[in-house]
Amino acid sequence: MKVLANDGLDQSGIDALTEKGFEVITAKVPQEFLLDYINEHKIRTVLVRSATQVRKDIIDNCPSLEIIGRGGVGMDNIDVDYAREKGIHVINTPSASSESVAELVFAHLFSGARFLQDSNRKMPLLGDTEFASLKKAYAAGIELKGKTIGVVGMGRIGQEVAKIALGLGMRVIAADNMVGKASIKVTFYNNQFINVEIETEPLIEVLKHADFITLHVPAQKEGFMIGKSEFDLMKDGVAIVNCSRGGVIDEAALIEALDSGKVRFAGLDVFINEPTPSKEIINHSKISVTPHTGASTLEAQDRIGLSLAEQITSILQIQ
Repeated sequence: MKVLANDGLDQSGIDALTEKGFEVITAKVPQEFLLDYINEHKIRTVLVRSATQVRKDIIDNCPSLEIIGRGGVGMDNIDVDYAREKGIHVINTPSASSESVAELVFAHLFSGARFLQDSNRKMPLLGDTEFASLKKAYAAGIELKGKTIGVVGMGRIGQEVAKIALGLGMRVIAADNMVGKASIKVTFYNNQFINVEIETEPLIEVLKHADFITLHVPAQKEGFMIGKSEFDLMKDGVAIVNCSRGGVIDEAALIEALDSGKVRFAGLDVFINEPTPSKEIINHSKISVTPHTGASTLEAQDRIGLSLAEQITSILQIQ
C-alpha cells in the first residue's frame, strides 16, 4: 500500500502510516511526470500541499488512485468535485494549521506597526554609524491594542485571528457571505474563558472602518477582491495582511496605496506569481514578507501529518 507524499509529510505522519503497513514515498515527483509515476508504482494515495496539482488528467488516468489528501485547508489545486464523482476520496486538514496562520498574521502586524521589516534590513548595514537617525525614523510606531481589526473571511483561520485580537484588547469586525454570526471562545492559560459574539457585516463596511485588515478567503476565480476602488474606501493609514492566497490583492494597486500613504504597511505571505514574486513587492520597505509559510510550524506539521494518517487508515479500514 503505497502513499506518495509529493510535497512532503511530517515524520509523525510517516511513522503513523508506516506502523499501519504503508510504504510512504516522499521523493518529489515533477508535475509533468506525476501521472506516469502513480501508475508505474500503483500509488493508492497521493498527498499534496499547495504546489502539486491533481487535475482531471490524473483522476481519469490513474486507476490505482483511491485517496487524494491535502495537507492544509484550501483545495484549489485539486479537482475535488470531479474526483469525488469518480469515487476517489478527497481529504484535507482544515483545522490543523489555523493557529499557525493566525499567529503569522500577527507577526506581520507587529512587524509593520513597529517598522521591523525595514529596521531589520537597515540596522545591520547602518546601525553602527547612523543609530540616532534610524531611531528617529522608527519612532512613530503604533500599538494594536484598542484598534479595530477587520477580518475578511470568518472560517477557522479567521476565527483564530479574532481570538488573538480579542486577547490583545482589539475591537473585531468581520465580513463573510457564508457566516452570519460567529461565537468566539477565548480561553486563557488557567482554563478561564470568555465568549464573544461577532456578527458579520458587508465587506464595504469592514473596509471603511478597520484600522487593520486581514484576508482569509479562497483564491479568486476572476479579478481581485482588493483593488484600487477597495483601497479608496479604506481609512487613511490602514494596514493590510494577506496570508490566504495570492491574487486576492491587486499588487500594483497595493504599491500605489503604500507609496501614497493611504496604506501604512502591508504583510504578505502569498503572492500573485509564486514562486517568483515581484521584486518590487518583496523589496518594498513598507511590506513585511514571508514565503508562503503560514502553516509552516513544527506543531502544525505534526498535526497535519497525524490527521492525514488517521483519515487514510480509516478510509482504507486499516486496523
